[in-house]
Amino acid sequence: MNEPTARLALATCAELPDLDADDQPLVAALRERGVGADVVVWDDPTIDWGTYQHVLIRSTWDYTQRPTQFTDWTHRVERSSTLLNPASVVGWNIDKTYLRDLETAGLPIVPTIWLDPERNFDSRAIHTRFPAFGDFVVKPTVSAGSRDTGRYQADVTTSRSLAIMHAKNLLGVGRRVMIQRYLKQVDTAGETALVFVDGAFSHSVRKGPLLEGPYRPDDETGLYLREDMSPRDATDEELEVAQRIVDALPGLLPGVDKPLLYARVDLIPDDEGHPVLLELELTEPSLFFAHADGALERFVDALVARLV
Repeated sequence: MNEPTARLALATCAELPDLDADDQPLVAALRERGVGADVVVWDDPTIDWGTYQHVLIRSTWDYTQRPTQFTDWTHRVERSSTLLNPASVVGWNIDKTYLRDLETAGLPIVPTIWLDPERNFDSRAIHTRFPAFGDFVVKPTVSAGSRDTGRYQADVTTSRSLAIMHAKNLLGVGRRVMIQRYLKQVDTAGETALVFVDGAFSHSVRKGPLLEGPYRPDDETGLYLREDMSPRDATDEELEVAQRIVDALPGLLPGVDKPLLYARVDLIPDDEGHPVLLELELTEPSLFFAHADGALERFVDALVARLV
């Protein structure tokens, strides 16, 4: 077995001290390539990040309740190490208002209405921003794994009332809120998550639908809601839309002049069946190595090339 030749940290959270199961094979795969990697909790105050040449963000999934602390950590790490993906990318991506930038750039997103806490919306003002018909989703702009998210029925009074309460509670603690139409085809088609490595498509998976009703805090017992995952071949149209999104990033992100190490593009079909962007994951997405032959090897190849 080769001796380690590089110092790399794989950043995780305290609840997953050995990484998420999807990422655990990374350690052995890197060791086989002669790269020593430590799994390190991102907010551990005893860690000297300057001892690592590179830091790869992985399962740091507890950051959503402390986004400022997390972004401060990324900048602190970047003062002494190379952070993958960079701190500027993380700062842009952890708040889903990035969707506004992508829509302005002409890329298709799920129709979204934005509520800022500074506007002091009352119940009536929130009510008027909900769709008049169909189902819709209320969620904060900083969240992960479908936490703090609920699905509501526009034409049911009790459901609208619950949605108003959900939005008011989020706004009341200073969190931005997004309201999105629930696109019904996701119930049968699910989401398509397309993974890109160094700007090139690697593989795709199907994510089953998650949202079945209003937000219920008692249902959230972990870092994220469990997802139903399976391999899926992306369609030509999905590949084209996802590649356009990835190719647009250097023009949207200051200081980014080359492809990012990793990106995940989550698409769902609109009412006509055309793919639109639900989320663009550039911070700490699951990359679903276990669901595609060669996915782990492709990622490790790209990662090792950046360590030299």
